[in-house]
Amino acid sequence: MNKSLCILLLILSELTFGQQDSQYTQYMYNTQTVNPGYAGSRGVFSLSGLYRAQWVGIEGAPRTLNFSFNTPINERLGTGLTFYRDEIGISIENYIAADFSYTLPLNNFGTYLSFGLKGGINILDVDFSKLSPNNPNDPTFDSSNNINGQVSPVIGAGLYLRHEDKWYIGVSAPNMLKTTHYDDTTVSTANERIHFYLIGGYVFDLSSMWKFKPAFLLKEVEGAPLAADLSANFLFNEKLTLGAAYRWDSAVSGLIGFQVTKGMMLGYAYDYDLTDIGNYTNGAHEFFIRFETVNRNKNKVVSPRFF
Repeated sequence: MNKSLCILLLILSELTFGQQDSQYTQYMYNTQTVNPGYAGSRGVFSLSGLYRAQWVGIEGAPRTLNFSFNTPINERLGTGLTFYRDEIGISIENYIAADFSYTLPLNNFGTYLSFGLKGGINILDVDFSKLSPNNPNDPTFDSSNNINGQVSPVIGAGLYLRHEDKWYIGVSAPNMLKTTHYDDTTVSTANERIHFYLIGGYVFDLSSMWKFKPAFLLKEVEGAPLAADLSANFLFNEKLTLGAAYRWDSAVSGLIGFQVTKGMMLGYAYDYDLTDIGNYTNGAHEFFIRFETVNRNKNKVVSPRFF
């Protein structure tokens, strides 16, 4: 099996059987994308960006660019905006959604429950002329079948339960609408299926210098096996983060992050693919950056925790 055949099979599986949400190794820093209840939870204005290049070395492999910001409005309300651009083979998906959260304090010990709503649009383009089929007269690959700027609505919801700096757990469905995309001949070429997420993590104080946080993300979508991401990160001196992750039956990863200043963090992750396609790729690279403002009440940003 050569690289061209690998990517062709990848494209056909994505377009015929349904679009999968983008995956992130540094999901613990990118919670807002999957759970709107996260918006405003850090207590400051927070802006983050992430770029992921998957299956490096294969033409047409997934490339994802993600930006989001969130901020508290007051002690109860939070808001934010999420945007991502997902390119895979002949398809480009642009997504933009607004996030809103309402938070209830559950006790006097720093435990909060947030309810989140997400609303936006998803825009899909599919260009079959970018393919090079063996039979150029095959009507399946005719440009008349292209999808040009098809817009579908996005409505999502989530619950996010957390302690101020010790643990968190959340359940969400970023888009509760099942949408089918059609080409000009009304043949279904792609569909968006409902994804359900369960995330969680805990912070252990190992010493005055070291903190440890195991974290997990579970993703369930109709027609696909349960996806599970498990990670273990160590934070040294509230500056340097080192960690490893395992995506069930899919990949192993190494993570590194650095708190450059109180308001700026950089992160990088490398994935080594464990599936058959790993024989044809150079893995995946993921870059993360986050900027945060000074806390208006405490004159400092929140402690550089993991979530």
